[in-house]
Amino acid sequence: MEWLNAILQGTLLGGLYALFAAGLSLIFGVMRLVNIAHGDLIVLAAYLGLVISAGLGIHPLLALVLVVPAMAGIGYALQRGILNRTMGDDILPPLLVTFGLSVIIQNGLLMGFSADPQKLQAGALETASLSAGGLTIGVLPLLMFVTAVAVIAGLQWMFYRTALGRAFRATSDRQDVAQLMGLNRAHVFALAMALSLAVTGIAGVFLGIRTSFDPSIGGSRLIFGFEAVIIGGLGNLWGTLAGGVILGVAQAVGGQIHPSLQLLAGHLVFLLILAIRPRGLFPKMEG
Repeated sequence: MEWLNAILQGTLLGGLYALFAAGLSLIFGVMRLVNIAHGDLIVLAAYLGLVISAGLGIHPLLALVLVVPAMAGIGYALQRGILNRTMGDDILPPLLVTFGLSVIIQNGLLMGFSADPQKLQAGALETASLSAGGLTIGVLPLLMFVTAVAVIAGLQWMFYRTALGRAFRATSDRQDVAQLMGLNRAHVFALAMALSLAVTGIAGVFLGIRTSFDPSIGGSRLIFGFEAVIIGGLGNLWGTLAGGVILGVAQAVGGQIHPSLQLLAGHLVFLLILAIRPRGLFPKMEG
């Protein structure tokens, strides 16, 4: 039963990792951009949730009503004002810019909030649980997993069933043809980044509720997000969810074997899958 419980907890943890990774997968699929600052933007969203929930005296989940559009606005302005100027055939300029952005966010948060760990207080939600067949299911991890499934389903629907999704796919496939058809590449890319950071806002608030955070943890969140994306297959949103679950289960099982193996087990599974399937388990089909 202990092993089954570890697998269950790892699966639910995978929902949080999928939220970390969904934004990365989206912007890579649309504009082939690898955002080095993604982890720090997750932490920024957590601090934004902290300021809003503490300042207004509201529950952190209710703060999402303000955090998500605020992060979307930051994403649009960031892409339209800075990143679009670096986009081109060379992938190095946007990498360098997002690396610089990562350093700026970390130091800005350090100046504003210090290095002391912070946490979003969600009251009874943090400890509430359900019992099913001898297994204990935390309400918060279950909520995170259900939210991850809903977010990815929504992104998938948007990508293939809406005019915005068609604009994303057209601009991703042939930017020159899309512009001839009247699509503004700069605006489409900015909308993609806005949507990516809206999801990041959800991930940041859940991160802040689940565990303590400080300005320096963005790098590890970025790694978890990258691993989930690559395990699932670049550009495949449902694959990203599968990648997050695989990573979460590997960490939970590793922690069950020995606490010191928890993070290492996830990295080893990532390397093993990368060696066997370099394009991930469910790569996006071209053409």
